[in-house]
Amino acid sequence: MLSDIEIAESAQLIDIREVAKKLNLTENELELYGKYKAKITLPKNAERKAKLILVTAINPTASGEGKTTVSIGLADGMAKLGKKVCLALREPSLGPVFGIKGGAAGGGYAQVVPMADINLHFTGDLHAITTANNLLCALMDNHIFRGNALKIDTENIYFHRCMDMNERELINIQIGGQGRGVAREDHFDITAASEMMAILCLATDIDDLKKRLGNIIVGLNTDGEYVYAKDIPGAVGSMAVLLKDAMKPNLVQTLEHTPAIIHGGPFANIAHGCNSIQATYAAMSLADYAVTEAGFGADLGAEKFLDTKCRVAGIEPDCIVVVATVKALKLHGGAAKENLSQEDLVALEKGMPNLMKHIENVQNVYKKPVVVAMNRFFTDTQAETDFVIAQVEKAGATAVFTDVFLKGGEGGKELAEEVIKACEIKSKLAYAYELDESVCQKIEKVATRVYGADGVDFSDEALAKIKTIEENGYKNLPVMIAKTQYSLSDNAELIGRPTGFRVSVRDIVLKGGAGFIVAIAGKIMLMPGLGAHPAAEKIDLTSDGVIVGLS
Repeated sequence: MLSDIEIAESAQLIDIREVAKKLNLTENELELYGKYKAKITLPKNAERKAKLILVTAINPTASGEGKTTVSIGLADGMAKLGKKVCLALREPSLGPVFGIKGGAAGGGYAQVVPMADINLHFTGDLHAITTANNLLCALMDNHIFRGNALKIDTENIYFHRCMDMNERELINIQIGGQGRGVAREDHFDITAASEMMAILCLATDIDDLKKRLGNIIVGLNTDGEYVYAKDIPGAVGSMAVLLKDAMKPNLVQTLEHTPAIIHGGPFANIAHGCNSIQATYAAMSLADYAVTEAGFGADLGAEKFLDTKCRVAGIEPDCIVVVATVKALKLHGGAAKENLSQEDLVALEKGMPNLMKHIENVQNVYKKPVVVAMNRFFTDTQAETDFVIAQVEKAGATAVFTDVFLKGGEGGKELAEEVIKACEIKSKLAYAYELDESVCQKIEKVATRVYGADGVDFSDEALAKIKTIEENGYKNLPVMIAKTQYSLSDNAELIGRPTGFRVSVRDIVLKGGAGFIVAIAGKIMLMPGLGAHPAAEKIDLTSDGVIVGLS
C-alpha cells in the first residue's frame, strides 16, 4: 500500500472554491491561499443548525487508534449517504510532526489535503500565535528594563515564551544580564500548550479575543497583586493585529472533497485539546452535520470539550463517538506489542475495561448517546470482533468496525448510519462539575467521576495558589487538568482501567485570558523533548521538490 504522503500527493484535488460551494459559501466569504486552501469569513450570528458529532477515543497506545482518520472517514461516509457534512479539526503542531506522533491529517484513504501544507506551515496560524505570545514577553521584559513602572516581580512571572517545536533545552533558561536586559529565569512552552493558543481557540469574536488578551496574567507585582497584559502599554492592540488573520478558520478538503475546516491546535494532555470555537461555529452554520474531534482519550480531550468548550461556546454534541482498535485494547490488557497480530482473547478481555470506562463516562456523567468506532486491522479475528461487539452491546452502545483507512468514505458508511441514528436520540448535556463549586471540588470531581480515582492529593504550593485564585475572584472558572494521556490516572504505567489510585496535583496555573485554571498532575511537561529517533530523521525533500517521509 502507498504511504500516507504518497496517497495525498497523488490525489486529484478540486479548486477550493468548488469545495466552498458545497457549503453555500460565496467567493466574497473566502480569502484564497492558492488553489486548495482558503480562510473563511462568516456573517455574525449565523444560525448553528447542524447536528454536532464529537469524536474521541480510549487512552492512546503505541499501536495508534486513528481518531482523526475515523473523523475524516465518518464525514466522507456521511457525504456518500447524501448528507451535507463539514469537518472541524485541529491544526497539526510541528512538534509532533517532526517528533514521534507525526502529523494530524488522517491516514490512508481518509485524509485531509493538501496534507503536506496542513502538517507544515499551512496558513501561518501557529506562527502568528507564537509571534503574538513572544511579543507580549518582549514588551513585558522591555517594560521591566525601562524602569518597571508596574513593579513586576521578576521572581513571580507567570507568562512564558513559546515555540512550535519539541525542544527540551528550552524548558529552563536564563535570559538577560550583562547590560542586555534584567537577568532572570524563564522557560519555553510548546505553542500548542500556550495560553495564546487557548485564547485563539476559545475566543468567540474579535472583541472577545481582545478582552481575553488583556486578561492574560503576566505575573505578580512586588505587592503580590496580579499584573495583566492590558497593563503593559500597547500589548493588547499589537497582539490582536498579529492574530487578525489567524482568527479566521481555514477551509480545505478530504481526499473525497468533503469540506474540512481546520483551525487551532491545542494538545489535550497539557491544554484543552479542541479546535477553535470559530471553526465549530462555522461547521455548524454551513452544514447539517458537523464532525469534530477532541484530543487523546475521552478522559482528556472529551472532558475538556464538554466541561469547558461547550460551556464557553454554548453548544453540545448530539452524539459522541469513541474510537478504539482491537490491538490497542489488547495492549491495555497487557499483551506484548510484538504479539498484537495474534489472536488473544484473554488480553482483549483484560483491556476492554478501558473502553468500558469511556463509554460509561459519556453515558452516565455527560448523559450523551455513544457509538464505538473500531478501526479494523486485517489481523483482527472473527472471535475478537464478535467479542468486542457483544461487550459494547452489553454496555448499552453499538460498536461498528470501520475500514476508512483502506476504503475512505465507503468504509465509513456503516458508522455514519449508526451515528445519524444516534443523533436523533434526545439528550441534554450534563457536566462533571458545577462552576460555582470550589476549585478543589471541581478537580476532585473530574478525578473521581471521569478518571475513577479515589481522590486527589494537592501539594502545599497548589493549595496556596488555589487560595490566592479564589480570593481574587476566579473561583468560578472551569478547571483544566494536565496529565498523561496514556492512563486514566496520572501515572502512564497504569494502563487498562486502574483502581485504587489517587491523583497528585503538584501545581496550579491561572490562565486569566483563556479563562480556566490548570491543575498540573504527575510528571507532565509543557515543553516535550524529541525521542531517540524522531520523525525528522525520515523526512526529506527530493531534487524535484517532492516531500517524502511525512506521516
